[in-house]
Amino acid sequence: MTDLPNGVPPSRRGLLGFGLVAALGIPVLDGCTALDKATSSPDLYTLNPPTDFPPGPEVRWQLVVTEPAAPRQLDTDYIALEPAPTEVKYFENARWAERAPRMIQTMLVEAFENSKRVMAVGRQAIGLRSDFVIALELRAFQAEYYGLSGTAPRIHVRLNAKIVLQPQQIITTAENFDAVVVAKANSVRAVVDAFNEATSQAIGALVQWALAQRNPNEGKLLAN
Repeated sequence: MTDLPNGVPPSRRGLLGFGLVAALGIPVLDGCTALDKATSSPDLYTLNPPTDFPPGPEVRWQLVVTEPAAPRQLDTDYIALEPAPTEVKYFENARWAERAPRMIQTMLVEAFENSKRVMAVGRQAIGLRSDFVIALELRAFQAEYYGLSGTAPRIHVRLNAKIVLQPQQIITTAENFDAVVVAKANSVRAVVDAFNEATSQAIGALVQWALAQRNPNEGKLLAN
C-alpha cells in the first residue's frame, strides 16, 4: 500500500510517485526505458565488502557462493529506485560497475576471505567441488522514496541465503538478511554511500551466520 493522500485514484498513483522523485531533483528513467535503452557515458559505482569480523576458528571446508537469483528489475547494472511500493524506476546516468547480482556475489566471496576463517571459498563454476554451497536470492536492492518524512531515500537490501550440503544437495538451513539505511542526502553519491553501508551490513551478518551453523552429518560446528 502507498501512503499517498486518501482519495487519489489508483490510475494516478504512479504519476504522483514519478512527480515526487522529479520534484526532488533526481533524474530518473522508467523501467521500460532503462532496461531497453542505455544512455551515454554513465557514472559507474561499485560497493566495498565488509572487512571487520570478530576472530574465530578457521573452517576446514570448501565453500562455493552462487550468483544470487534476482527479479528482472534488479538483475541489471541500473540503480533501482521506488517512488511507490509497486513502481520501479532507475537513476539516470548512473550505473553499477557490473550487474547487481554479480556485484553481490563478488562482495560475499571477498567478505568470507576477509573473515580469515575460510580455508577455500570461490564462485560457483562448472566442475568446482565444495563441501557447502551458499545459494542466494537478491530480494531487495533499491532506494525507496515513499513513506518518508524527509527528502532523502532509504536504501533497502534483502538477501535470502540457503546452505546446501554437498554432494547430497540438502538444504541444511536458510535465513533472510535485511538492512535499511537512510541516505544522508538526496544525491546519487549519498545514495550509493547508503547502498554501501546497507549491503555491508547484510553481507556481514550473512557471513557470521554461515560460520556459526552446524553440520547435520557430523553434529558439530562447521568450523570443527
